[in-house]
Amino acid sequence: MTGPVSPRGGRAGAAARRGQAGTGGWLVYLVILAAVVAVLGWLWTGGAQAAKGGTLALAGVMSAAALARLALPESRVGLLASRKRLTDVVTLAALATGLLAAGLLLPVPL
Repeated sequence: MTGPVSPRGGRAGAAARRGQAGTGGWLVYLVILAAVVAVLGWLWTGGAQAAKGGTLALAGVMSAAALARLALPESRVGLLASRKRLTDVVTLAALATGLLAAGLLLPVPL
């Protein structure tokens, strides 16, 4: 029978280190979250006229999140790191691409 896994090794160790990220790990996440909330507020108050600009802005925020997840180490991305790096980046980039396509292709209401 094997003993418990060391907190510095394996998957449990990575999760423990990610949980101890400190303020630096939360900062990127909070900036992205604040940007998303600001864009959603803009969409909410702007109505149909803000739909195109808000969708493009949200695509930009998701692109920034994907770039942050790609460029920063695990200890600095906080809750943006929910899966493996490649999976997170591809998911955020796909969301950004879909929002960009919707923002550019959908007609602007008059």
